[in-house]
Amino acid sequence: MVKYIIAIILFFLVLNTIGAQESYQLVWSDEFDGISVDTNNWFYETGAHGWGNNELQNYTDGANTEVKNGILKISAKLEGSGQEKGDYTSARMVSKKSFTYGKIEIHAKLPTHKGDGLWPALWMLGENIKKIGWPNCGEIDIMEYVSYAPDTVYFTIHSSANNHRDGTQISSGHVFAPSIEEEFHKYGFLWTERSLDFYLDEETNIKLHFDRPVDYTNDNWPFDKPFNFLLNIAVGGDWGGKHGVDDSIFPAVMEVDYIRVYQKQ
Repeated sequence: MVKYIIAIILFFLVLNTIGAQESYQLVWSDEFDGISVDTNNWFYETGAHGWGNNELQNYTDGANTEVKNGILKISAKLEGSGQEKGDYTSARMVSKKSFTYGKIEIHAKLPTHKGDGLWPALWMLGENIKKIGWPNCGEIDIMEYVSYAPDTVYFTIHSSANNHRDGTQISSGHVFAPSIEEEFHKYGFLWTERSLDFYLDEETNIKLHFDRPVDYTNDNWPFDKPFNFLLNIAVGGDWGGKHGVDDSIFPAVMEVDYIRVYQKQ
């Protein structure tokens, strides 16, 4: 009798799990199937003011992006003599749409490893950043990479209570991921009103889990509001340039196959 009851419970747990997976519906994506960046989906943030991290690149208005054969390519280039702010160009793309909760997957390949100085990222910022600033708006790093640590990625969240300026960020730490510079990998993020889960390639391969605090406020849980996507390659900076910038590595290219957002309907 006990075995029978356990079997029934397991059966319904499996059904619930399948139902939860099937309830996700694609609500937005960019497959990069055109011949240029879709300006209905993205805009460029531009400038060479360091971006809060003493970065060296000048972000341009489209000159460092290309869409071809279903792939977005973001290129970091050496334009000046090197080692100074503005001597490098790159791109920082921001989605025009924002989202709250869902399953997010980005299929991407990181720049071929040649040396130190690159800091590519696939990430999200709270839509209200211009009103309340960073880190109050929250930051979700679906993937970060620094080229002085090849074959390694990081998954991280930032808030007023937990951020890198105070050394209190919530992070996966070093995640060993061989072939990320040679092959495309899926960087995934499961976002609910109660938890955040980051995974690599498969949903079961969770690399960082964070539960909403019991006593949650905007300081420790700003993740209940709309967030925009950002795709970029930074050069140098407090983290990316920790071991300097090797000027022989340019041009460097990050490739993105698609970005997809699924939500429960």
